[in-house]
Amino acid sequence: MSTPLKLAIWDVDGTIVDSRQVIQKAMDRAFRRAGLGGIDYDRTRTIVGLELTEAVTRLAPPDFGPERAVQLAGFYKEAFVEQRAEAGFEEPLYEGVRDTLERLVEQGWLMGVATGKARRGLDIVFEHHDLHRYFDTLQTVDGGAGKPNPRMVLDALRETGTEAAHAVMIGDTGFDMAMGRNAGVHTLGVSWGFHTADEIADAGAHSIHDDFDALDRALDSFAESVGTAATPGEKA
Repeated sequence: MSTPLKLAIWDVDGTIVDSRQVIQKAMDRAFRRAGLGGIDYDRTRTIVGLELTEAVTRLAPPDFGPERAVQLAGFYKEAFVEQRAEAGFEEPLYEGVRDTLERLVEQGWLMGVATGKARRGLDIVFEHHDLHRYFDTLQTVDGGAGKPNPRMVLDALRETGTEAAHAVMIGDTGFDMAMGRNAGVHTLGVSWGFHTADEIADAGAHSIHDDFDALDRALDSFAESVGTAATPGEKA
């Protein structure tokens, strides 16, 4: 009897990569260029993970208008590119993430990404950190609807031939948890990124983890349940 396929689908910003500082700096620059006087991190963090134009629309004044929102998104992209060219630019991996990725691959997990980044931005980050080699499917907003729509998770399941009951969504925001729930997969929240533990829990996380040791234990438990023909997606 063959071993069931297992798929771990990862968010990127705030889950794999600590991009809190660079995202805040880019958003603040974008808002200033748009004449909006900057923006606080406590507001910026609430929209991370969404498709960019939707994200800035949520942050902009109600009467800002769709054309100006597209312009604001363009300012954000420009600011991000500028930062990458500046001395001292850092967008580090969270400590422990590479060990977990390598361990899962060695154990036969399939690996995926579901991110609000565009594919170009994802490739830049993954090339810098040499991460492409770990992943079997990369889902970005270039392919269609973003979070919390289940499209990216469903596409990852389809591309890898994995059943929803044998997959987990790992992320740091409520948008990740809602996307995973909407797709019928198990959801593992992490508390080291953009959203608070309460926000992640309110979006339906099956469990929330404060470090990679705890996340590793949850992944091992999930793998064991798949191997014994359990249906983790139905757990409370």
